[in-house]
This record gives sequence, structure tokens and C-alpha cells, in this order.
Amino acid sequence: MKKKERHHLLKQLVQQETIQKQEDFVDILLERGIEVTQATISRDIKEMQLIKVPSQSGGYQYSLPPEMNFNISKKLSRLMKDAFVSIDTQKEFVIIKTLPGNAFALGTLIETANYEEIFGCISGDNSVLIICRSEDQADTFQRRMISFV
Repeated sequence: MKKKERHHLLKQLVQQETIQKQEDFVDILLERGIEVTQATISRDIKEMQLIKVPSQSGGYQYSLPPEMNFNISKKLSRLMKDAFVSIDTQKEFVIIKTLPGNAFALGTLIETANYEEIFGCISGDNSVLIICRSEDQADTFQRRMISFV
């Protein structure tokens, strides 16, 4: 598994699970068939700047740094209002056109939001291609994005 993919997975784990030790990361990844050492996880934690915060169950757990715990909906709304040009669908594909230089940020926010209807997302300079799991989900996603404008 590449580092970028591992970091994305670690970020999801931190948001969805209570991770108290580096070994917890190693164990969860191993359960998913991904072999990784504790030393690699330690480096990942430093690179991702994960922090430990008090856990509701007592003790401490890993968390994203404060600047990464942003409200995705607010950021999406602001970016769509500022840079949106057009949106269209064809079957399970949705294409969003933006002002030049804004599509990569939009694609990143869409991927970070982890919408269940999205299979994948490809960003360029002024367009984002979103591949949905079905035509109906593409229509749902298009309506969701239009609501931000």
C-alpha cells in the first residue's frame, strides 16, 4: 500500500474509531489484510501531525490536528459559491466545472466528505469528474452539489 493511500486510511480510522495506541493502527490494518510495522505508523503519525486528545472512555486517543477538523460542508459551500461554473451528469458520471485553479480543492473536499454515492473522483485544473455508483446516485449527488451554490 502506498503512503498516500495509507494516510487516507489512517485519517478515516481516526475519524471513525477510538485509536489509543500505535499498535491499534497496526492491528486494525492487519485485520484488513494490510501489513505495516509500528515504526511506519509512528512516521505516519508524525507526518500527518496526529495529536492525542482525551477519550470519552477515559485515557487518550489519536485525533486529526485542529486545522484538519474543519466543517467540510461549510468549505464545500464556500468553494461552490466562489468557483462554480456548471454541473452536468451522464449516466453515473458527474462533471463539475470550476473557475481555473479551483477543481483540485473541490475534488479533495468531495473525497474527504466520503459521500456514500461516490465511487471515485478525478480532479484537474478547472473540472472534477465524479464517478458515482449508479445513475440514481449521480442524480442525488448533483442535487447535493447544486444545494451548495
